Amino acid sequence: MDKGTITEYFSAEKIQQRVRELAEQISNEYQDLKEPLVLIGVLKGSVIFLADLCRHMTIPVELDFIGVSSYGMETKSSGVVQITQDLSRPIHDRHVLLVEDIVDTGLTAQYLFENFESRKPASMRLCTFLHKPAKSKIDAELVHFVGFAIEDEFVIGYGMDLAEKYRNLPYLGVFSKN
Repeated sequence: MDKGTITEYFSAEKIQQRVRELAEQISNEYQDLKEPLVLIGVLKGSVIFLADLCRHMTIPVELDFIGVSSYGMETKSSGVVQITQDLSRPIHDRHVLLVEDIVDTGLTAQYLFENFESRKPASMRLCTFLHKPAKSKIDAELVHFVGFAIEDEFVIGYGMDLAEKYRNLPYLGVFSKN
């Protein structure tokens, strides 16, 4: 592992409490759907958040995933979005909730919304575990459900990584090199 110090940003308990609250909010908002809500997790970072979120939801859901890359092995987004894995099923006439680990600049989410619009979903919304409003380059209305708004810190854990490491931490931390 990289030599450095990890400072806890949010505890595992605080994260789980907020995920339960989000699941309740989303379940209430979509309770009248006639078919399952399609949750689309953005790989790889959203997997842990998505798993916890859907376990607490009280409405029927279906899961799908899309792989995108805008960071590579860096700590800052390149601004160039690349689809590395597409959806496994059509979303035409389906109600879709895109689930992100973090909305930094928001350019990835905006790109996915534009891409999905051509697939003609019945509705499309975004849920993110973390949002960095200070860095956002998109309309704030694009982000519908937010776990936590954070400062411009590079965070790891709870699905987020540093060069593919630390995703498995149950808490959110800030990594500082020694």
